[in-house]
Amino acid sequence: MKAPAVRTRPRLGVAALASGALVAVAALAVTGCSSTSAGDNVALAGATSTPSQVSSSLAGNYQIVTLNDARDLTFNQLLGINNEGVIAGYFGSGAAGHPNKGYALVPPFAQNDFLNENFPGSAQTQVTGLNDRGVTVGFWSAQNTASMSNNNFGFYWQYGRFHSVNFPTGDNAKPPVNQLLGVNNSDIAVGFYTNGGGSNRGYEYNIRTRQFTRVLVPGAPGGVNGPSLTAAAINNNGDVAGFYNKTASQVDGFLKLRSGRFITLAYPGASMTQATGVNDSDEVVGSYTTGSGNSAVTHGFVWRDGKFGAVNVPGGSSTTVNGINDENDLVGFYTDAKGNTDGFLALP
Repeated sequence: MKAPAVRTRPRLGVAALASGALVAVAALAVTGCSSTSAGDNVALAGATSTPSQVSSSLAGNYQIVTLNDARDLTFNQLLGINNEGVIAGYFGSGAAGHPNKGYALVPPFAQNDFLNENFPGSAQTQVTGLNDRGVTVGFWSAQNTASMSNNNFGFYWQYGRFHSVNFPTGDNAKPPVNQLLGVNNSDIAVGFYTNGGGSNRGYEYNIRTRQFTRVLVPGAPGGVNGPSLTAAAINNNGDVAGFYNKTASQVDGFLKLRSGRFITLAYPGASMTQATGVNDSDEVVGSYTTGSGNSAVTHGFVWRDGKFGAVNVPGGSSTTVNGINDENDLVGFYTDAKGNTDGFLALP
């Protein structure tokens, strides 16, 4: 079952949530640190950043609401939110016997508002992104193996039908990996495939014309020598957010404007930064990692006007922000005290 087209809705608020929804509400503080930029391809943060660089323009409070499908309270991820408040996500860890099962979640977010969306005949489906016109995107798999090394195929859902999407290449990973991760109101989707060497290749896909376009780092080597890159989100201006291997050991986020300007996003002091969502004001969300190995910790972030703000769910051991809409509502997931992965909605 799919969500119908949603009318322009009033501002979301905690008081408007349905009774019976599986929610827990807490305050979410966003603390900021500033960064500077110059030129077209520039890191917007550095290791020299200090706590004195707190930005009052980003500091603030959100109301955070935990939203989990009752069919699996141990693992939910919310991955995208549109301007009508409809959320893309899935439940199930993907381990053998616990497949990913996709859904669209519509306001007011009661249990019966989790609407199943699974590619026909698939073993697993993740719904990863959506626009305001009723189009959703994601990926599906025919497998649910113990190794969790499964084939992946991109898809979009439109006008009641699923369509599989795979980048045309003879150099696929084994098993093949194709994922669509975001889509805008012009029906331009973004995603990536993994090549035979294990590197990701980001691309745009025009649903209307069925044409593919690679997303590349300006000036970087092409072909098999190009950096691994994932295109994760696209806004209605055609600006793309994602992440790439700046070096063999360093992963940074990016915002590539339609004009061609390429902005590298690196959270101060982070060992890895991944951008996963962008709205029409070029406000970017994602996650960054501090530490490494067993001591690595994941935090969410919001980036706007050249400044980062850290996002951490109270009581969570890790936080990832995956989507943002034009009203600055955030969605993502966190690890709770029991070790479960919980979806969350954050309302400013």
